[in-house]
Amino acid sequence: MTVSPTMPGRIRALALLSAVLFPLFLLPPASAQVQDWKQIKNPPLHEFHPQQPRRVELPNGMVVFLQEDHELPLIGGSARIRGGSREEPAAKIGMVSIYGEAWRTGGSTVRTGDQLDDFLEARAAKIETGSGVDSTSISWSCLKGDFDDVFKAFLELMRQPAFRQDKIDLAKDQMNTDIARRNDDINQIAGREAARLAYGPDNPYARIPQYATVGAVVRQDLLEWHKKYLQPNNIILGVVGDFDSGTMEARLRQAFESWPKGQPAVPSQITFSAPNPGLYLIPKEEVNQSAIRMVDLGITRNNPDYFAVEVMNEVLGGGFTSRLVTNIRTRKGLAYSVGGGVGAAFDHPGMFRVSMGTKSQTTAESIQALYEELDNIVKNPATEEELKRAKESILNSFIFNFDSKEKVLQERMRYEFYGYPADFLERYRAGIEKTTTQDVARVAQKYVHRGKLAVLVVGNDKEFDKQFAALGPATPIDITIPSPAGEKKREAGASASNPEGRALVGKVVQALGGQAKVQSVKSIRQKATTLRKTPQGDIPIEAERVVVFPDRTFIRMKAPQGEMTMTVSPAAAFVGMPGTGAQDLPASRKEETLKDLKRDLLYVAQHAGDPKFTFAVAGSEKIGDVDAKILDISGEGAETRWYVDPQSGHVLRAIYSAMGMNGPAQQSAEYSDWKTTDGLTLPMKAKLFENGKDSGLTEVQELQVNPAIDPKMFEKPAQPPPAKGPGD
Repeated sequence: MTVSPTMPGRIRALALLSAVLFPLFLLPPASAQVQDWKQIKNPPLHEFHPQQPRRVELPNGMVVFLQEDHELPLIGGSARIRGGSREEPAAKIGMVSIYGEAWRTGGSTVRTGDQLDDFLEARAAKIETGSGVDSTSISWSCLKGDFDDVFKAFLELMRQPAFRQDKIDLAKDQMNTDIARRNDDINQIAGREAARLAYGPDNPYARIPQYATVGAVVRQDLLEWHKKYLQPNNIILGVVGDFDSGTMEARLRQAFESWPKGQPAVPSQITFSAPNPGLYLIPKEEVNQSAIRMVDLGITRNNPDYFAVEVMNEVLGGGFTSRLVTNIRTRKGLAYSVGGGVGAAFDHPGMFRVSMGTKSQTTAESIQALYEELDNIVKNPATEEELKRAKESILNSFIFNFDSKEKVLQERMRYEFYGYPADFLERYRAGIEKTTTQDVARVAQKYVHRGKLAVLVVGNDKEFDKQFAALGPATPIDITIPSPAGEKKREAGASASNPEGRALVGKVVQALGGQAKVQSVKSIRQKATTLRKTPQGDIPIEAERVVVFPDRTFIRMKAPQGEMTMTVSPAAAFVGMPGTGAQDLPASRKEETLKDLKRDLLYVAQHAGDPKFTFAVAGSEKIGDVDAKILDISGEGAETRWYVDPQSGHVLRAIYSAMGMNGPAQQSAEYSDWKTTDGLTLPMKAKLFENGKDSGLTEVQELQVNPAIDPKMFEKPAQPPPAKGPGD
């Protein structure tokens, strides 16, 4: 075909392509073409000899690794510092995580974290800090031409951190948010609680932060931690990129050699005990799936059995061709996901863990299927075909873990940190290649013991198959999130009312419209606007709120990010967004919303004569120009404190403890602009505060008393039929 430069571009391109491809179709077939894919022979893998970084040890004990890589004009480095969360005190769990966050965001004594952000953004560079269970870290990445400037900023942050209080507070708020939401996802729950079963709840490898331990952390803790652990003889520094090793070594010696040696970090002495075998249950009524974990203690990587265990794991549950996937997921259709094996860590026992997700109705059947596969790996060891497939899978994917010089550097730094041989990377491949079926059979006999496993199930036990009870008694695990230790509970009126308190609440009822009017209110509908203050800026929200007393509420919210509804009643609690259907609320959120209803002005006023409610005046406090009376209220598990104008009977302020955006917090609302609608007088404005900080303003534009309410508003809409899944 002739290709003309005057052809339209697309036709010309097709013509060129056909001119190239057409002769290929005329080639004769290869004389030795393989007819069956099984006849294809994989060539042996090439020898694996990655470029090793150069190791330099400074007189003060700092170890430096230099890895040249001239492919791109970039230079990056990371320092790993001994000492991590396993060394933090039990009363301040979460401290090292806060340290790792506030170290970077708090900036240095030279520039704030925000100024550092601007400095780095202008250079397309990064400086990051982090924390782990046995170490903390600080790293940088930049263009070669910006190395001097960025490395200077790196040194400033490394040696002169400021740990500014506002950034510490932000890190603590973020951690409290994580605590508040940690029971929302069953897989997150299963992973966390499985580790606590395997290691023990007080083991540093399984401890979890609580509001109280986070609240106990103060700035001085972070300063003292930094001073104690950031010593040159506790640091391993790796640098990779486009540089000359000799020149870079000289630069690093100039920066670090004069730094005097400090006290070496002493690792915690941790005792590991096998878990108590048996069945454990965490009920989650709002889900239709079960997360199953079977756990025991594993091994360390310097165990002579490590390589054989790796191969056994691949046979048992390492990939799509493993026994767990083939038999439980593919053939029996029981699992959404399944896998696991004997875990191995560098300096402490890993975790033997088998994980599985299934629907509620097949929970017991799935556990039995897992038991069968664990028994089978012991009774029927890996065949030669399984061994070959497992070893090929490990070795063929192995290279991708170390396909860059930076990855090789990071692995070499790990060996240095944990005291492993420098050539452990090469030993790994050789160890896998030498593993035999006899080795796999031996380690299966040695490490797989069904009777030693702690079996955890997180799911809706009301929907479990009947065979679940036959598995034996299940020990319940309480995952309730403790409130902050020492949280002040307003119990002045918890045991008894006082006459002054009863009189004052009567005055509040009169101010609202009188007892008859208050008792006549069965429902209200409000339309309001809220300006919500967040760290990212003010968010305007349009809201419609419907309350049907005593225990149903519907809220529709429109924000710039979209629209959402929330419906809560004793029968159901769910949220809805356009196009996504209704999703169940976590049980904790449902409970919190129902408790909020019991603090409502009208709800409390309707129970002014209820003997189950107590009202006690506990002093007075100045609110603006008013000497407000403090009224402590308790009833039906909800406590609140009102500040009441004794002249008008208006509630000027309400304070209570409730779940905020970042965990439990002191919530308060200052009421104003009281208006009467249909004989009922309520505040039209509420200034909102969380832990004393301004969190927004709500203004009511429209109020309806006893409007017609469609009962279907509180019914969860039917979900579309789900797609067919495993086990269906």
